[in-house]
Amino acid sequence: MLRWIRQQLGFDPPHQSETRTVYVANHFPEHGHYIPQRFADNRIISSKYTIWNFVPKNLFEQFRRIANFYFLIIFLVQLMIDTPTSPVTSGLPLFFVITVTAIKQGYEDWLRHKADNEVNGAPVFVVRSGSLVQTRSKNIRVGDIVRVAKDETFPADLALLSSDRSDGTCHITTASLDGETNLKTHFSVPETSVCQSVSQLEALLAVVECQQPEADLYRFVGRITVTQHEEEIVRPLGPENLLLRGARLKNTKEIFGVAIYTGMESKMALNYKCKSQKRSAVEKSMNTFLIIYLVILLFEAILSTILKYAWQAEDKWDEPFYNQKTELERNSSPILKFISDFLAFLVLYNFIIPISLYVTVEMQKFLGSFFIGWDLDLYHEETDQKAQVNTSDLNEELGQVEYVFTDKTGTLTENEMQFRECSVNGTKYREVNGKLVPEGMTDDSPDGSTAHLMGEELLFLKAVSLCHTVQISYDQPDCLVGGGDPFSHANGFSSSHMEYYASSPDEKALVEAAKRIGVAFTGSHGDTMEIKTFGKFEKYKLLHVLEFDADRRRMSVILQTPSGGQVLFTKGAESAILPFTTSGEIEKTRLHVDEFALKGLRTLVVACRHFSPEEYMDVDRRLTAARTALQQREERLHEAFDYIERDLQLLGATGVEDKLQDKVQETIEALRLAGIKVWVLTGDKHETAVSVSLSCGHFHRTMNILELLQQRSDNECAEQLRRLSRRIKEDHVIQHGLVVDGASLSLALREHEKLFMEVCKNCSAVLCCRMAPLQKAKVVRLFKTSPEKPITLAIGDGANDVSMIQEAHVGIGIMGKEGRQAVRNSDYAIARFRFLAKLLLVHGHFYYIRIATLVQYFFYKNVCFITPQFLYQFFCLFSQQTLYDSVYLTLYNICFTSLPILVYSLFEQLVHPHVLQSKPGLYRDISKNSLLSFRTFLYWTLLGFCHAFVFFFGSYILMGEDTTLMGNGQILRANRQLMFGNWTFGTLVFTVMVITVTLKLALETHFWTWMNHFVTWGSIAFYFIFSLFYGGIIWPFLHTQDMYFVFVQLLSSGSAWFAIIIIVITCLFPDVVKKVLYRHLQPTSTQKSQSLSASQAQALSCVESLCCYQHGQSGCSRLAHLLEQMTGQCKASASNCHASNRSNRSWSDTENFSNDRSILTLSPIEATHC
Repeated sequence: MLRWIRQQLGFDPPHQSETRTVYVANHFPEHGHYIPQRFADNRIISSKYTIWNFVPKNLFEQFRRIANFYFLIIFLVQLMIDTPTSPVTSGLPLFFVITVTAIKQGYEDWLRHKADNEVNGAPVFVVRSGSLVQTRSKNIRVGDIVRVAKDETFPADLALLSSDRSDGTCHITTASLDGETNLKTHFSVPETSVCQSVSQLEALLAVVECQQPEADLYRFVGRITVTQHEEEIVRPLGPENLLLRGARLKNTKEIFGVAIYTGMESKMALNYKCKSQKRSAVEKSMNTFLIIYLVILLFEAILSTILKYAWQAEDKWDEPFYNQKTELERNSSPILKFISDFLAFLVLYNFIIPISLYVTVEMQKFLGSFFIGWDLDLYHEETDQKAQVNTSDLNEELGQVEYVFTDKTGTLTENEMQFRECSVNGTKYREVNGKLVPEGMTDDSPDGSTAHLMGEELLFLKAVSLCHTVQISYDQPDCLVGGGDPFSHANGFSSSHMEYYASSPDEKALVEAAKRIGVAFTGSHGDTMEIKTFGKFEKYKLLHVLEFDADRRRMSVILQTPSGGQVLFTKGAESAILPFTTSGEIEKTRLHVDEFALKGLRTLVVACRHFSPEEYMDVDRRLTAARTALQQREERLHEAFDYIERDLQLLGATGVEDKLQDKVQETIEALRLAGIKVWVLTGDKHETAVSVSLSCGHFHRTMNILELLQQRSDNECAEQLRRLSRRIKEDHVIQHGLVVDGASLSLALREHEKLFMEVCKNCSAVLCCRMAPLQKAKVVRLFKTSPEKPITLAIGDGANDVSMIQEAHVGIGIMGKEGRQAVRNSDYAIARFRFLAKLLLVHGHFYYIRIATLVQYFFYKNVCFITPQFLYQFFCLFSQQTLYDSVYLTLYNICFTSLPILVYSLFEQLVHPHVLQSKPGLYRDISKNSLLSFRTFLYWTLLGFCHAFVFFFGSYILMGEDTTLMGNGQILRANRQLMFGNWTFGTLVFTVMVITVTLKLALETHFWTWMNHFVTWGSIAFYFIFSLFYGGIIWPFLHTQDMYFVFVQLLSSGSAWFAIIIIVITCLFPDVVKKVLYRHLQPTSTQKSQSLSASQAQALSCVESLCCYQHGQSGCSRLAHLLEQMTGQCKASASNCHASNRSNRSWSDTENFSNDRSILTLSPIEATHC
């Protein structure tokens, strides 16, 4: 009983075996002792909280933040001991911050709950008690037989039992899992495929044994034992038999499947990977500054406590006649009294730590992230995809990137393949008008003459048409469903209505090319594949498919030919095929493959092997044994594949072109000018990769290309690295490029990391080819953990890029054709590589300068706030008397100074976005966290202390001897302590402070919007209105009325107004002078760009003249106001624009500069070029 209770509570989980046994339709054995296994229910839970644990769990997570925990301690101290300020002063801001954060996180989790309930409550049909019953998705149990109709998604991981097709197959798409939109065929075993009615399925006696749940979408090892006529038939189950939750049924009316993995044990749920929390450099700087301010706070508190006791060493100050001690105070412990005083000073000065900084930063990041999604320049019209932000925590990191690691295929290229050339039997061919033309010959033969192709060429084309996993979709999608001839399209149904779908764009391009040439793949039905060879139909029986995997880098099919023989066709990388070939034109083909690669084509080699009947029987036996194995199935299959794929006859090779994306060259050049080093990491062979690198501008023709290739030992690799290091030092070439292959990289990273890093850092571009996915992540980690700790960015479009994307500081997914895994696991997602330039150079620049100023301004205004409080203690015998009223203490950070900095951090632009894109070098001004360097931090902190001294001593000097506050000097002099006492002085300091810190931010603002004006002047006005209202009424719930009429009294004095103006000017005037001097004597590149010269203004008007707005409004008029503000020199008018040469494209009035339409200027544009 105790053990059962412990299991229910989760302390003693039941023992799980390595395999799970599933009884189909839950027909458990009637005889013998059977202990049922416990399985998860079918509920999906993506939410973080429940209604019961939200409060404790959320509070625990929030108080793990050092600032929140610190303020909680301060609040508790205020409750426990007699402190100079009310507990409300700490409690209310803390409550505000905790509440705002909890509401934000609670709302996000409520959305997750809503989505979960929608999924879990979806209606499904299940076979129970001999009938089809409708229930909710969450009620499905392991072993239930589930019916799924066409276009529905699978509610759990199901083993396919049968479909409405006679052969028991079905087509599915897995777009929601891996983004692949091609149709995939899944199979049922022959013994269950005949069970197409509910009664037959209810009578089915079958047991599925399989592995326990694992996250790999493409791996499933199991077997099904079907009992028929008291005979047990065992069939293997693999990934092709498993229908994954989230996939969708296509081109099939209905299927029945048995639930194998449910709920959070389904493969889709196991792929809800909890990404490691990435922290930006700004957040790390913030925490460092927080610790420094904590030290300042402790220093001020300890100093005040020591000075208090030093002052009270004299009896007249220790116990003055007006403040006699009680007996309890005289007898209290000196140590306890010291601690109590220290804590009281700690509470008094605690506002130097800005608690609202965290909530403001969170709001800034959350709200600021919408700008990326709203940016029309990052919207791709063709695919209707806009940029998306998966995490807003790293916005400012986009402005700090030093290394970009990019995939090649699908990221730099379109991943749209076009067949260009091939090599057959040592002869090169190219496709011309749908015919194979040998090299050196022209296409002057009449149509249809391709039929003269020789046996080798025909066998090659047949291999290309049959060795693949391509599916066909017809205009009438149900044409293959139901009865009739599965190949009825051949009679009167034109093959032009066919559309090929493939998981690999290479496969699709090759099958389409073969079709154009005359050998068309026309479809498959069950285990039969049909091709049409120059009008003649041939049927091949598909005996086995040897699936592609990344280790073998090839895939094969074993077919029975129409004549009855058995043949294996295989295709793959040349390194995976050529070593296993024994006949054919091997050397000529190898040369042709290298030539194709030098042209930037993607290469595949095609080969075949003919089996004798005895050889095929041996092959069939080995494959069947390996496929039915429950233990070490992958290893046994690998051995069988290696045994089969040898002694190959080489048929030829193919060259497929992958077109470069638009503006890749300009983007890479812009990143290079911005000081960002670009690395290309690809799985392609090195000749192809180098060719693409040259064509996309990653490598320049003038660059000295160094190679670290085909290293076979550690010593050989180390020696080559030393040679390369010497060459870099000796060669007087400005730029070097490095090419590394995967094998050499493994050796270099094993024992020669430092040497390899030294060579890489001296190269302006590095290309790594033949890379495995984990190697990509290792390279990124190598740079992340190097002593300089540069900020890294990884960008890719496929599942093989996920590890690299997750490893980098910033991961960007491309919404390409290789699925959505990269997008799902990325921090940001964009549709095209060219959008990276604007994302980094504009958005990254803006986010960084905004948050850097926000963080330092927060520390500055809190130093201004609390330092006068510290100085005041020297004038009140360190009695812990507060200078400000409790309401002012509470509202300073929440109301009076919060909105201007929030609006600044959302809208500030130091330079126009177009200028940032046209001058990538401006990115260098903010690199290496320069705006949050210790020097800058020290400047803001010292500025805060200086301003605080001016506030305090300025008010003291100007108003301390004032005799005109009431207009009657004699009465005032006699009642000085009453009329100009603590609260009046404190309010004057507070008023000057609110005005100064708000105007200081106004001085820092370059980009003014109506919202900036509203919150800047509105905050000052709100402070005055609130103070008049607060001090003009006697509030019955306040136990003291210290502020009654104080503010009105203060503002009624002319000298008070004079003091406010003088002090504000004294604080800000040196700041203005410093800015003017620095701007003229030592301007940064950014400051130079802010004041455009006449020629640059002309150049910009020239760029503008390339396009015009609708309704006759010119582009120049749009920019005129900005240029006039900066230089006063733009006189471009609409007529000038219309007179200039321009394209016919027009912009709408609401559009900004667009990546598609703007020119990425890499050098200054001269007006004469127009």
